[in-house]
Amino acid sequence: MKEQHDEGLNLFEAAAESGTADGGLHRFEPLAQRMRPRTFEEFVGQQEAVGAGRFLRRMMEQDQVPSMILYGPPGTGKTTLAQMIAGLTHSAFRKLNAVASGIADIRAIVKEAEEQRRYHQRRTIVFIDEIHRFNKSQQDVLLPYVEDGRLVLIGATTENPFFEVNHALLSRVRVVRLYKLTDGQLVKILQQALADEERGLGGQHLTAADGVLADIAQFAGGDARMALNILEEMAAMLPPSGGKLSQELMESIVGERVQSYDKKGDNHYDTASAFIKSMRGSDPDAALHYLARMIAGGEDVNFIARRIVICASEDVGNADPMALVVAMAAAQAVQFVGLPEARITLGQAVTYVASAPKSNAAYLGIDRALADVRHKNCGNVPIHLRDSHYKGAEKLGHGVDYVYPHDFPGHFERQQYLPKELAHAHYYEPTDIGREQQMGEYLRRCWPERFEK
Repeated sequence: MKEQHDEGLNLFEAAAESGTADGGLHRFEPLAQRMRPRTFEEFVGQQEAVGAGRFLRRMMEQDQVPSMILYGPPGTGKTTLAQMIAGLTHSAFRKLNAVASGIADIRAIVKEAEEQRRYHQRRTIVFIDEIHRFNKSQQDVLLPYVEDGRLVLIGATTENPFFEVNHALLSRVRVVRLYKLTDGQLVKILQQALADEERGLGGQHLTAADGVLADIAQFAGGDARMALNILEEMAAMLPPSGGKLSQELMESIVGERVQSYDKKGDNHYDTASAFIKSMRGSDPDAALHYLARMIAGGEDVNFIARRIVICASEDVGNADPMALVVAMAAAQAVQFVGLPEARITLGQAVTYVASAPKSNAAYLGIDRALADVRHKNCGNVPIHLRDSHYKGAEKLGHGVDYVYPHDFPGHFERQQYLPKELAHAHYYEPTDIGREQQMGEYLRRCWPERFEK
């Protein structure tokens, strides 16, 4: 039989200790809170983490939970898993929210944990919600106690822990990745809530029009909490018994979809990365999609314009030099016109860059040249190329014997431009794509030895 937890129980402990069927939850609590799974049989999704035989599930069932960071989008089960651990463990369980807690709270829990270990031979598990909001000093305080086992840390975060959590702390915990729930999984959760007479909406005897639960799931975008909140608000608009959930009712509740886009978080970097890669991959439809996400999420149009300019040089390059012209014109235009009209300008630039032939030869060329400059003895500028426009330059030999190319047929005459130490260096390798093909043909006529295989 499980030991009783200490006095002063937090919400998780109270739920775990209560002998009532609903874990001590009250009717006035939100549906999403009331419907939190209590067992693995009720838990929907995240089979990679808590499916039968998986590491985390075995550790929970054996009450050997390791320190971990639960990382995933909102409404995917992070807090629910922590609550299930609270109900399963024989350890003391404490909860902190990083927004409202500080170092003093951590030290108080550590002191209590030492007493638990000394007098009751029990571990202490501390659940820290939104752990990414702890600063470096607060995270550092946890290190020695996690390392020596005085605390078992369970952190929850929607932000990529490899960006937001100290490396030293990360090295002492296991990162458990949780994923957005599928529409099918959300529909199953909604059906459970509609059928459950004890904790859910079963007593209201609601029916749902065809497809409306799927519509709620799609709107929620993998977030079970959002899906249940929408369902609860819809139910509140219906009679106490026998109402019907409809598409019209849902639309009146949700209005225009709010984009899940954090301009400073993981989603920001993921969306920007997908945007650039879609342009690079010559998929204008995908590039427009990610552009739309950023605009709808309130992204700075200058940030977007800079990404387009970079892509125009890095990925299109001399295969179509006009891409950079279009991108730069767009960057200036969006500052001039602003939103909402700037979306049109950005759309034009994005589709041009995405649809243009691609070459990264110029990008590779400058990086090769920089590598030589940084790591080799590159010698001096050849004397015949040096500045000869000042008095006395000729006496030094500067500019003497320089050949002016325009004085020769084809406006070209061979001479040495690279320093002698780099006489055989070759950085720019034009492709046979777009405008660059013509450039390559010209350069091969000028410098055939550089292109010999």
